[in-house]
Amino acid sequence: MTQPLLQSSIKSLSLINQGKVRDIYDIDADKMLIITTDRLSAFDVILPTPIEGKGAVLTQIANFWFEKLAHIIPNHLTGIDPNVLVSDPGEKAQLGERAIVVKKLAPLPIEAVVRGYLVGSGWKEYKKAGTVCGIALPAGLLEASRLPEPIFTPSTKAELGTHDENITFMQTEQLVGAEMAAKVRDTAIALYKAAAEFALTKGIIIADTKFEFGLDKAGNLVLIDEALTPDSSRFWPAEQYKVGINPPSFDKQYVRDWLEACGWNKQPPAPALPAEVASKTSEKYRQAMRQLTGRDVAL
Repeated sequence: MTQPLLQSSIKSLSLINQGKVRDIYDIDADKMLIITTDRLSAFDVILPTPIEGKGAVLTQIANFWFEKLAHIIPNHLTGIDPNVLVSDPGEKAQLGERAIVVKKLAPLPIEAVVRGYLVGSGWKEYKKAGTVCGIALPAGLLEASRLPEPIFTPSTKAELGTHDENITFMQTEQLVGAEMAAKVRDTAIALYKAAAEFALTKGIIIADTKFEFGLDKAGNLVLIDEALTPDSSRFWPAEQYKVGINPPSFDKQYVRDWLEACGWNKQPPAPALPAEVASKTSEKYRQAMRQLTGRDVAL
């Protein structure tokens, strides 16, 4: 059994960045090592309690989608085994199924959000204005309604501890250029449609998701970061879906609900999670992986 990993420590490589969940290490001019830890953030605050198996689940689900959707767009994976990069047993023990070696690419300064159902902040806006991120939608939709067509609602990429902000397509064009904005939009929607269609055959509705993209040296668009995981998407059990209510999800909504109920003010430091809450959250992540991929991670 492996211990949950709250923070990695690979001293044989230089740490480039530590995000909410991922620790990124430098390999050489072209490659990086990404370790997805068991950290969990809620309301943009990192919790002190790790979620066992979460890092491996996120990595393996993303790898599953990278392979399945490679006909739509190339991704940042190199295929290099992370274990060849380190020799220290303590460092190797931190890799397991949670580590990948990726290409160094120039990330675009936007999050490519695709929504297929009316929920969350989109539902709140629709009730007030009949729009989602300024996009007009038909009248009479209910919470959790499936949209006539998936919509592209980009946002900025926030720094650690701050919130992403929705932006218009025109603002996206200003950030990355009109041609690239259109390519990102069309690619993100194509990825979402293909993934949502497949997930439905496994009993999972992907209500919405976000993608990140980068450019290689030739200016080609590449899928980076993670893809279609319970952290970057809203997964619903199809058998519990009902228009008019927000279905229970496979993601960290269970933790958010507990944090709301305990009265936390959503400012650091976050409270520690009870053992049963952490355990149930771990099981939700693993259930999503089992349903989608037919396999589990080793704990």
